[in-house]
Amino acid sequence: MSWQWKSVVVVWLFALACAVLTGWLSLPGQHLIWISLSFAGCTIGTLSVQLATGRKEGYVDRVTTSLVGAVAVLAAATGIFALAGAL
Repeated sequence: MSWQWKSVVVVWLFALACAVLTGWLSLPGQHLIWISLSFAGCTIGTLSVQLATGRKEGYVDRVTTSLVGAVAVLAAATGIFALAGAL
């Protein structure tokens, strides 16, 4: 895996960390708010990391992959929070 694609995985790991911290620290009714703020942070982080690479080749692909992965991680966390709240 090239270093450019490792920058994509960094955003996925950040989304995972945000999801875990949201589940651990937020109040039960506040999960959706904090997941939304986590996605905003992932978006800003993605743009920052990809601009920092200084490579314009594949920029759109890397940004898209980063954000789709972050959405998938945060959507899975939202589903887990919804199931945990239903039990």
